[in-house]
Amino acid sequence: MKLYLSAPSETLIKSDIKITGSKSESNRLLLLQALFPSIKIDNLSNSDDAEVMQKGLQISNGVVDIHHAGTAMRFLTAYFASQENKEVTLTGSKRMTERPIKVLVEALRSLGAEISYIKDEGYPPIAIKGKKLTKHKVSLPADISSQYISALLLIAPSLENGIELELVGKITSVPYIKMTLGLLSQIGVTSSFQGNTIKVSPKKTVEPSTQVVESDWSSASYFYSIVALCDIGTEISLSAYNKNSLQGDSVLKEIYKAFGVETNFQGHDVVLKKIAAPNNTNFNLDLANAPDIAQTIAVTCLGLGVGCHMTGLHTLKIKETDRLEALKTELTKLGASISVTDKTLTLEPSKEIKKEIAIDTYNDHRMAMAFAPLALKTSLYVNDAEVVSKSYPDFWEDMKNLKFRVQTV
Repeated sequence: MKLYLSAPSETLIKSDIKITGSKSESNRLLLLQALFPSIKIDNLSNSDDAEVMQKGLQISNGVVDIHHAGTAMRFLTAYFASQENKEVTLTGSKRMTERPIKVLVEALRSLGAEISYIKDEGYPPIAIKGKKLTKHKVSLPADISSQYISALLLIAPSLENGIELELVGKITSVPYIKMTLGLLSQIGVTSSFQGNTIKVSPKKTVEPSTQVVESDWSSASYFYSIVALCDIGTEISLSAYNKNSLQGDSVLKEIYKAFGVETNFQGHDVVLKKIAAPNNTNFNLDLANAPDIAQTIAVTCLGLGVGCHMTGLHTLKIKETDRLEALKTELTKLGASISVTDKTLTLEPSKEIKKEIAIDTYNDHRMAMAFAPLALKTSLYVNDAEVVSKSYPDFWEDMKNLKFRVQTV
């Protein structure tokens, strides 16, 4: 599906948007619910990734195809490795077979797991024969994707001796690790995170509870971008959010202050308001703890005509696509001057944005949604726009509700 996007007739927007539950929280809670069926979940994400996770958890034997869902690949690898009498082949899309899994497989093997590679060493598809894991000490490099770390922490309470996990080196994506530990705490699991060591205690049963998933802050980022690119006085209310969020991407409320966006909480609604122009022409940001909002910020900066230098982006190269190269390609098409390394992105301030450019999305939901707000500054096309269903199926309808012109072509 190819879409044509252009701006609303008025760029002073006042609207309310309800955003689906966080994909990150949903998939963590789904795994915990599979281990502890006394847990109920409200406001579950309606994303493709959460749906794939739910389906995968229902399979005991045979092939589990998680398509493009990287979180499901990591979490289900750990889950099936720890489940006696379950034997599966875990596979996914062509891109998924190019995304490394070796670090997690080695860690699980050190706990006693039985996992083998079907094709290329270190990559899916993998064959898993579930076993009772009794070893509890394991180590991982600290600078890898937090999903590897969270995968181990989530199965830890179901293991006979829990887990003692040592992270070697400088830890990145700390908020996602803390999110996992926070959810474990909410269901009554004891853990500690001191220095580079994380300990999670075993727990045979948990008390019945209903866990309410907070709405997704990553999805909120696109509305922060819209407000930043709109006229002063624009106001968008998003629901449902917590002031003390477990999600690392909630740092948006601090970052977007510099772009003139004020954030106010009213109950479980978060109200975004454009109150000023950007306070700088060049921004330096370390996004090691929130790399998923890098695409949104880069596009916001282009739309505002300001520059940015972003660091801490090393995990973006192994996402749905190589997000750094994808950003470089698409922003360059729009006329931007941009350079990337394996972990940084530098965008120069620019005064002009090319019109009627077709943005390629690379099977990456965030590429589609990050570029959409730019329609406020220039008309553009989005190729394969249906990719948003991976995390935010209602995105284009919500754009229409904001009076953007969204047409299938």
